[in-house]
Amino acid sequence: MKTLKHCSIITLLLIFFDCNVGPKPINYGSDACHFCQMTIVDKVHAAEVVTNKGKVYKFDATECMINFMDDFDSSEIKLYLSNNYTEPEVLIDATKATFLISENIPSPMGAFLSAFKRKYEAERFQKEKGGVLYTWESLLIKLKQ
Repeated sequence: MKTLKHCSIITLLLIFFDCNVGPKPINYGSDACHFCQMTIVDKVHAAEVVTNKGKVYKFDATECMINFMDDFDSSEIKLYLSNNYTEPEVLIDATKATFLISENIPSPMGAFLSAFKRKYEAERFQKEKGGVLYTWESLLIKLKQ
């Protein structure tokens, strides 16, 4: 009976901790970028990585998050998140986002890189501001060149 009770407690703890693996709010103006150490202030270009164990790394720009990937085992990453350009402070799944590199939309680290949750929104900004659209996969290739 005691063993069953211990197993139940352990199972509940594992479920509880597994459910807590997710993004954390960015404290703009006080959190520092894990890669470049700059203070995160831009509410449309910030990014986060969440590991499988729930550790969160915050970045001032998606390009810092991508550069960070060089020093980290990607199999340990649960989430890659970028701010949605059209909704300040809202983090979206970077692996499903559409990215726009446009010299008419400055970003903190000078890559002119913005993430969009919806492709049609990225296309609308591309028509207005110029630039090139990328998927997550094509962006990784572009930035690794």
